[in-house]
Amino acid sequence: MSARPKGLDLIDSPESFAEAFNVPHETILALSRYADLLAHWQRSINLVAPSTLPNVWSRHFADSAQLGSLAPDARLWLDLGSGAGFPGLVVALLQAQVPDFRMHMVESNRKKCAFLAEVARALQTPVDIHAMRIEDLPEKAQSLRPDVVSARALAPLPFLLELAEPFVGEGTRGLFLKGRETEAEIEAAQAGWDFAFRLHPSLTDEHARIVELTGLRRRRS
Repeated sequence: MSARPKGLDLIDSPESFAEAFNVPHETILALSRYADLLAHWQRSINLVAPSTLPNVWSRHFADSAQLGSLAPDARLWLDLGSGAGFPGLVVALLQAQVPDFRMHMVESNRKKCAFLAEVARALQTPVDIHAMRIEDLPEKAQSLRPDVVSARALAPLPFLLELAEPFVGEGTRGLFLKGRETEAEIEAAQAGWDFAFRLHPSLTDEHARIVELTGLRRRRS
């Protein structure tokens, strides 16, 4: 994937996505197949808000891809609460040709996990799907130390850091998509945690921010 795009206009088609993120035709074909599978499965299970399906390239694909643009060198990635695959599956598709890249996705909803597995199988995507609650993953994957831990619209930041902590090693970065209350969530999190952070404007929502977080340490009482 190329460097993080700047001055992004509305991404409302495969063509505009390809131009914005500088991805090859093969990746656009894979994402288009993903969009088709999403629409097909949406008829029987609730994967995303129905109102967002017509805007899948901006609302879900570009929103997810911008996280990957912040960590192009990551090789091991953990996505918490992946839902229908945002951002984890999108990032994995964009990084599919990168040697040794692997995406771990955690999702407790079994039907959504079935959908993720179907997309991963159909598109031969380098992912591991953990069908369980995030709190149960440390027991199964004690040695998992990803380069990046991500989440999108999962939980307030203080609780999100509790979920992420077992997987944070030296050099691990958090990339968390947050909304209008970003600053308030950071302030609340700082009551119990020490960390450094940068805020990146969202490329798809003027009210949203991406929290890039490093050096996570539980604050001593």
